[in-house]
Amino acid sequence: MNEADFLYELVSSRTGTIEQFPDKLAAEIFIDEVFQFLFINNGKGLDEAATAAEFKRLKNNFASLLSETIREKEEVQAQLALFFGELPKLYKAMLKDAQAILDFDPAAQSLAEVVVAYPGFYATVVYRLSHQLWKQGVKLLPRLFSEYAHSKTGIDIHPGATIGKNFAIDHGTGIVIGESTVIGNNVKIYQGVTLGALNVAKEARCTKRHPTIEDNVVIYSGATILGGDTVIGEGSIIGGNVWLTYSVPSSSVVYHKSEIKIKDRDPFPEPINFII
Repeated sequence: MNEADFLYELVSSRTGTIEQFPDKLAAEIFIDEVFQFLFINNGKGLDEAATAAEFKRLKNNFASLLSETIREKEEVQAQLALFFGELPKLYKAMLKDAQAILDFDPAAQSLAEVVVAYPGFYATVVYRLSHQLWKQGVKLLPRLFSEYAHSKTGIDIHPGATIGKNFAIDHGTGIVIGESTVIGNNVKIYQGVTLGALNVAKEARCTKRHPTIEDNVVIYSGATILGGDTVIGEGSIIGGNVWLTYSVPSSSVVYHKSEIKIKDRDPFPEPINFII
C-alpha cells in the first residue's frame, strides 16, 4: 500500500469512528463538572438562581454529548430528561455512600473530607451516574465516564454492574468490578479486590459472568472472587488475598492462612528470592 492509499484509508476509517464517537475530552470535563456541581462547587457558594443557571448549562452540555451518538433530536431530549429527572434520587444515594465511608473508615473525619479527598467516593459517584445512562440504553458515554474515573482513581467499575445502597470503597486502588457483578447493600470493599469472570469467551458476553455479593459483606484487600454462579452470602467476611471461585453461605469468614517457618542453619526449603 502506497502512502496516498494509506492516508485515504486512514481518513475513511477515522471519519466512521468520529461519526459515532463522542468527544472524549468533553465527556471527561462534563462528568467532572457534574461532580463539582453536586458536591464541591469550588467554594463559590452559588445562590439558587446561579445554581439553576449552572444546572441548565450542564443540561445543554450533556445534550451536545448525546447528540454526537444519537441522531434523533427527540431521543436526545428524552434521554436528557430521564437522566436529569433521576439525578435527585442518585444524589441522595451518593450522600449515603459518602456517609457509609465516613461510618466505616476510622481515618475519615467528616463528610466534607470524604467528598473532596476519597477516590473511592469519586469512583462511586461516576459509577452511579454512568449506570443510570447504561440502564437508559446509552452505552458509549458511560464507558468514557467510567474509564476516566478509572484513570483518575485506579478503580475500575463497569457501568453495567449493579450496586446497592451505602457502598463503601476504602483506599480503592486496583479494584475491578465486572459488568454483570451484583452487589447488595452496606458492602465494603478494600483496595485490590477483583470481582471478575471465570469465562472470558466472547460467546459468554450475554451471560452473568461475574459474582453476586449479598448485603453486609466486607471484602479485604487483594481478594479475588470469580464466576457468575459465585454468591457471597449475607454478612460474610472475605479476608485479604483470598481466591474464590465458589459460593459461600451467609455469615462465612473466609481467609488465607499464612504459614510461618523459622529459618535455621539448613538451607531454606523454598526460594524466598525469586525472579518472575
